[in-house]
Amino acid sequence: MKKSLIALSLGGLTIGITEFVMMGLLPDIALDMKVSIPVAGYLISAYALGVVIGAPLLVILGRNLAPKKMLLILALMLTIFNALSIIAPNYNFLFASRFLSGLPHGAFFGVGAVVASRLADKGKEAQAISIMFSGLTLANLIGVPIGTYIGHNFIWRYTFILIAIVGLLTFLFISLWMPNLEKSGNVNMKTQLQFFKKTEAWLIIGITAIGFAGLFAWISYIAPLLTNVSQFSPEDVSYILILAGLGMVVGNFLGGKLADKYSPAPTVLALLFVLSIDLILVYLFSYNQYVSLFLTFLTGAISFSVIAPIQMLMIRTAKDAEMIASAALQGSFNIGNALGAFLGGLPLAAGYSYASPNLIGVAMAVIGMVITFILMQKHKSNLQLQRA
Repeated sequence: MKKSLIALSLGGLTIGITEFVMMGLLPDIALDMKVSIPVAGYLISAYALGVVIGAPLLVILGRNLAPKKMLLILALMLTIFNALSIIAPNYNFLFASRFLSGLPHGAFFGVGAVVASRLADKGKEAQAISIMFSGLTLANLIGVPIGTYIGHNFIWRYTFILIAIVGLLTFLFISLWMPNLEKSGNVNMKTQLQFFKKTEAWLIIGITAIGFAGLFAWISYIAPLLTNVSQFSPEDVSYILILAGLGMVVGNFLGGKLADKYSPAPTVLALLFVLSIDLILVYLFSYNQYVSLFLTFLTGAISFSVIAPIQMLMIRTAKDAEMIASAALQGSFNIGNALGAFLGGLPLAAGYSYASPNLIGVAMAVIGMVITFILMQKHKSNLQLQRA
């Protein structure tokens, strides 16, 4: 494994802890800031809003910087903005720091995915991207449980000290290990934004925002699913979630290998189909604790196996605009996050069981499959026109 890819994965670890640890710290932060848990939940929305705004904006602003310099700036932003949460004197300051922390998220993964593909050996581009995203999966496996434990048992601000330290390590190792790759010409804003005139761009964004909503319909309500349907104790949930994190690690690397062996679009189609079947099984069999444990691991694996193939699909489609397209994809993931959580909550509000959000997830995955099929037909049509 190349050291430069390890440096990128450290960035993924920083981002992963930053994004997901907040869910476990909400009660502690709400108590300290003297706000309700629903109001504290807006801190999650603030981060997601930062991701959606920052992803295209920062890539456009840094379009003429060398990749290494751009990554160093983004790593520094991750470190400084997360460090602001350590000293937040009130809720409004913390809200602003969470928004700022989200800004470099999409741009880092967007630039990092393109850099990883350039650093990769020929034919192993998707595997290189999966190595970068391994930091995100390791965050769910190790970083988030540790950060949550620290926040619960000591002071929640200490968790952000941990994040800032990992951010500093990211900056250091990118500085030491990342080669000085040349920038991709003098790309102007018009060239970058031209990509969004393509139908293919919006189809891929649709696959991500809608297809991945299936994942978030599951994971957003996994705790009550495990306690109310599978009948695990609340104390068991944090340990069971490590299974999901382990599945994400395995699935992430598996998705990279599949995307390198096969074409990305058919790989995405197949994996979304498998995800839809899996979510049906979660709905039907989560009442059995042993099956529920297995499905927790399996769903995590299948969900994250889609990341590298769809990232590779976007990069190959976005000629001369790879970085902004890749960054926009990260915004799409966060739209999927919000969409899955919202739609998954509708059957719960109507009084159905905590297994019911998974049926919404099935519908989202199937719609993602349909859009992927349309994209494949579009690619086929374009090839035929080129040959004519």
